[in-house]
Amino acid sequence: MTVLILGGTSEAVALDQLLADQAPEIRAVVSLAGHTSDPKPLNLPVRVGGFGGIEGLRHYLIENRVVAVVDATHPFAAIMPFHAEAACKAENVPLIAIRRESWKPRPGDRWRSVPDISAAVETLGKPPRRVFLTVGRLELPAFADAPQHHYLVRVIEPIGDRLPLNGVKVIQQRGPFEADEEEDLMRREGIEILVSKNSGGPATVGKLTAARRLGLPVIMVERPPKPDVATVDHIDQVLPWLVAQGIFVTERGV
Repeated sequence: MTVLILGGTSEAVALDQLLADQAPEIRAVVSLAGHTSDPKPLNLPVRVGGFGGIEGLRHYLIENRVVAVVDATHPFAAIMPFHAEAACKAENVPLIAIRRESWKPRPGDRWRSVPDISAAVETLGKPPRRVFLTVGRLELPAFADAPQHHYLVRVIEPIGDRLPLNGVKVIQQRGPFEADEEEDLMRREGIEILVSKNSGGPATVGKLTAARRLGLPVIMVERPPKPDVATVDHIDQVLPWLVAQGIFVTERGV
C-alpha cells in the first residue's frame, strides 16, 4: 500500500524527510511534474511527469494500491489539485492538501494585486521601467508583450528563449534569499518595480521586505482557485491525519 505525495514544493521536501525519520514503515512515493531538471534530492522514491489526466491518475491509484494522497503541489498549480480531487473521489482515496499561508501586505507596502500574469503585464504600464521579475520561467513569455521594459529575471532553471528581448538580465539562483541581500540587489540594478507571485512561505519573502524598505511598488499575482478539500498548513499535521485514516499507527497509538 502506497501514500502518494504530489510534490514540487519545500513542504514536499520537508514531508519526505519527516516520513523518512518518523515513519520509515510507510511506503510513499513523491511525484514531480518535471519542470525542474535538478530538483533537491529526496529520501523517498520519485516519479517524474504527468499522469495523463484524471483517468491516468485513477489508473495509477489503482495499480499502485494508493491508500492516501497528499497534495503538496505549488500554490500556483492550477490543474493537478483538481485532477487529484476528482481521481481520489472516484476511487474513494483519502486526500489532504498542504496549503501554506499566502503573504499579506504590511504597513508601508505598495502592492497592486492582480488575478493573473496577463494582468501583471498590463499593470506595468507603457512607460519603460526597470522590472524585477520573480514569477518563474514558465510565465516569462507573457512579458514579451511589453518589450519596452528592462527586465531582471531570477529563476532556478535556464530560461532559454522564453523572453527573447533586449535588456533582459537573468540571475539563476535558488532561494532562500535574505532581505538585506535583496535590497542590495534592487539598489544595484536600479529596480523600479517588483513583480511576484503570492507563493507565501519564508524562502523568498525577503524581496517584499526589501521593496517595502525602498518604497518600491509591487505587482502581486494572486493564486488560482483550488478545490474544496481537506487542508493543513504544516507538514506536522500530515502524520496525525494518516493516523486518523488508519494508514499509520504510532508506537503510542495516537
